[in-house]
Amino acid sequence: MSLKPFEHDRKYGELDQVLRAYLGLVGDDTPEKRSTALDAYLRHTWHTRPWALATAETQLREYAKNPPGRLRLRLGEFYPVPDVGLADSEIQAWLVTLADHIRHSVETGEVPPPGAPRTHWEWHARFPELGQLLGGWFSQDMPDEFADHDAALDDYLGSTQADLTARLSGEVHELLGLGLDESGYADALAELGMEVDPPAPYGPGAWLTAVAERLVTRGR
Repeated sequence: MSLKPFEHDRKYGELDQVLRAYLGLVGDDTPEKRSTALDAYLRHTWHTRPWALATAETQLREYAKNPPGRLRLRLGEFYPVPDVGLADSEIQAWLVTLADHIRHSVETGEVPPPGAPRTHWEWHARFPELGQLLGGWFSQDMPDEFADHDAALDDYLGSTQADLTARLSGEVHELLGLGLDESGYADALAELGMEVDPPAPYGPGAWLTAVAERLVTRGR
């Protein structure tokens, strides 16, 4: 029998968050060095949910101590570890290494320095509503669905609750506050799901600024 949602979250909820941070990356953590993925998880979680770090450490150790067999995985009774580029025989030690790093971070207050997200997971964890807008309204299908970028933004604003558009406004301003160059903003838009170029004559940063102004004006 597969796990019920509550049971899954109680046993593996934060473990799931840690491992999602490795999407598209390898688990190249060592006892001496954290991976880019683990740094991203720590940076974001310290900022948003610091209390969850102790839960992550506990769930990682418990899973490493009691790894499931293939039958129980097939029955859905355990959380399956996704492919992180390691052999099965290396997974247990790797999970313990992650737990050790998280414990060290909590006990010493050692936190990855602030800055722009470094991974795909971190971009979406930090800017979820902007990712929803860009991935949902500015995909490669946008030219077939809307007359232009303004029409796509109008459709989002007309179909989205006010509290979510307010959240979007905050996220756009936060992204602009990172002070990236144009290449950095282009990378950010791509990571967050935008598959079309900004409308002429805007570059990525200027278009984000125009979107921010539009959101502020609409809220008045």
